[in-house]
Amino acid sequence: MPKDSGIGASSKRREDVRFLTGNGNYTDDINIYGQTHVYFLRSDVAHGRIKNIDTSAAEAMPGVVRIFTGADFEGIGSIPCGWQITDRHGQPMQEPAHPVLAIGKVRHVGDPIAAVVAESLAEARDAAEALNVDIEELPAVVDMKAAVKDGATKVHDDLTSNLCYDWGFVEDNKGAVDEAIKSAAHVTTLELVNNRLVANPMEPRVAVGDYNRSNDEHTLYTTSQNPHVIRLLMGAFVLGIPEHKLRVVAPDVGGGFGTKIFHYAEEAFCTFAAKAVNRPVKWTASRSEAFMSDAHGRDHVTKIELALDADNNFTAVRTETYANMGAYLSTFAPSVPTWLHGTLMAGNYKTPLVYVNVKAVFTNTVPVDAYRGAGRPEATYQLERVIDKAARELGVDPIKLRRQNFITEFPYATPVAVEYDTGDYPATMDKLEEIADLSGFEARRKASEAKGKLRGLGVNCYIEACGIAPSNLVGQLGARAGLYDAATVRVNATGSISVMVGAHSHGQGHETAFPQVVAEMLGIDESMIDIVHGDSSKIPFGMGTYGSRSIAVCGSAMVRATEKIINKAKKIASHLLEASEADIELKNGQFTVAGTDKSVAWGDVTLAAYVPHNYPLEDIEPGLEETAFYDPSNFTYPSGAYACEVEVDPDTGKVTIERFSAADDFGNVINPMIVTGQVHGGIGQGIGQALLENCSYDENGQLLSASYMDYAMPRASDVPFFTVDHSCQTPCTHNPLGVKGCGEAGAIGSPPAVVNAVVDALQSGGHKNVTHIDMPCSPSRVWAAMNG
Repeated sequence: MPKDSGIGASSKRREDVRFLTGNGNYTDDINIYGQTHVYFLRSDVAHGRIKNIDTSAAEAMPGVVRIFTGADFEGIGSIPCGWQITDRHGQPMQEPAHPVLAIGKVRHVGDPIAAVVAESLAEARDAAEALNVDIEELPAVVDMKAAVKDGATKVHDDLTSNLCYDWGFVEDNKGAVDEAIKSAAHVTTLELVNNRLVANPMEPRVAVGDYNRSNDEHTLYTTSQNPHVIRLLMGAFVLGIPEHKLRVVAPDVGGGFGTKIFHYAEEAFCTFAAKAVNRPVKWTASRSEAFMSDAHGRDHVTKIELALDADNNFTAVRTETYANMGAYLSTFAPSVPTWLHGTLMAGNYKTPLVYVNVKAVFTNTVPVDAYRGAGRPEATYQLERVIDKAARELGVDPIKLRRQNFITEFPYATPVAVEYDTGDYPATMDKLEEIADLSGFEARRKASEAKGKLRGLGVNCYIEACGIAPSNLVGQLGARAGLYDAATVRVNATGSISVMVGAHSHGQGHETAFPQVVAEMLGIDESMIDIVHGDSSKIPFGMGTYGSRSIAVCGSAMVRATEKIINKAKKIASHLLEASEADIELKNGQFTVAGTDKSVAWGDVTLAAYVPHNYPLEDIEPGLEETAFYDPSNFTYPSGAYACEVEVDPDTGKVTIERFSAADDFGNVINPMIVTGQVHGGIGQGIGQALLENCSYDENGQLLSASYMDYAMPRASDVPFFTVDHSCQTPCTHNPLGVKGCGEAGAIGSPPAVVNAVVDALQSGGHKNVTHIDMPCSPSRVWAAMNG
């Protein structure tokens, strides 16, 4: 019977009340007395040398407060990168400067050249149009493989080339992998593109800078997934503001999907300018600005080879990937195609040898960084596509081939340096076959054929690594920050609780799920617990929300802090009940003496903590507040199996998704309804990538998909009703909740399922020569594949 409260209950999301009634408090809702507005003049060429910026006419325009150019930021720090990669030769990556406003050169369409601060946005925009900018246009570098050839135009003149790094992993495996592929009974090779995406959260990025001259304190209100990280990066490395003089607030945030993790130039500008003009400065991105200034996602070109022996056992995997960094290194960009991608190339399979080579390349395009899944979708896509191709080449069932090669014993040390603690891949595949009714597929295929449509079935598996950790390990791998998290549990005198967390909620439902954990531990009602997040002046130093880490890392810190609360409360209760502390039990909000009917209520103990009349102060301090930091000992490893059925119109190439099923293992589940919603959203985004979305540039570096007129977003009519199951639970063994993370799974598992289904539909319809179609599988691409 479903629970009605606590861990495992589908409690309704309490935050939805304010969102659905229009009472959310987003950054754009924040308006400060005396504020000004900034408009950024952005480059309309992809690569050019700034010869001159004449601001005189613009400065005379009505309402203009001040105009800033790159000259105002000479001597100011560069936007920092948070991860350094060491290449396969032991050399650090090339790391160019990233100025707040362009200095000397522009390097992508959308690079900010100047900023006009004015009394109103309209006046700022008008003045920006009066700026006279002389730019000498230079050849643009767009194609990654061309960018690393000898003689290619350099994006950054001070670097030796456009190659950021050439990474190999595990380098010691390379010789053995090469030999295994050379001697294999069968080798399947696939070349593919993981298409560039724009995250497009519902709320665009916003920044409001404020400065208090009386105490020299700065406040930045921003659309961020991790306010403490922004405070550290911007304060210490860009503007030189001591952390105790800088407050960063991320209020309600309307979606992030990774793109709001990073520190952006606009945040630094608004903070800097607020002091320079001694007035608040506000910027809200237009949707067009978002397309050319938000970090993009994916953009990999890969060749993958899968070697099998005569019995169809996987013997080796070798990949070579070109990963686009764009014009500058975004906060976590170098880690995405390396440690978040290469370490997952074993997948769910017992392949003994894996070698991953990644060449990260600078181009005259918008920087690329983490997007929902971040490296894990790229790894899963190439692996699951090549397995499907191998099954077709060998004439074996793709599910049977996967089952044969599943890892079945845990813990399992992969050849790419990670250890899976738990999992049951045959069980998730069993559940998938059940919920997807795969036994009835042939009948559905015949029904589609009777309508003149081609029907295909695509199946795949995935595994992801969540809660990147531990800090000492990732530090050795190049991370320039810790990856722990923190929580403070403050119990009020009347028993209600405020929990201050380092994680940030921007759609995950923390305000509902986190109280379920604390309520379960204390035996009190969830309504007595409030979650505080997003304000660096109120919360402990935490690393924010991304990588499906919130419940596994911050949730574990919350458990540890609550355990400290319970231990101290038991001490107080023991004095109130005149019993030994060892005999005190807490259940259903009551402290009892074991084996007796003596008890005291939670509220009585909390009141005594603040009115200490009944216990010796030399033994117990007054108050009831505890903080805990939690640094995981390992990743968590959610996994699953997905199935997609599509219909293809042979006359037009249009693909329609008819059925989609997902069987996931997330370990213990705190709130099943929220988890289901997270999977639904992830699948929707994965379908968007597989069928619709594509961020493209022409050879001159002009962004061809800079609005919704040219960038196709998934709509309700593009997705079916999903069948989702997460009953296959193998709890994580190394965090106190046994949880694994769920926020990115749908986006990881769905793209290969869709493409596998499209290829299956075409092959079953007689197009045996079609072995792969690059995403998005648009009608034109599918029609072209069918027609040679």
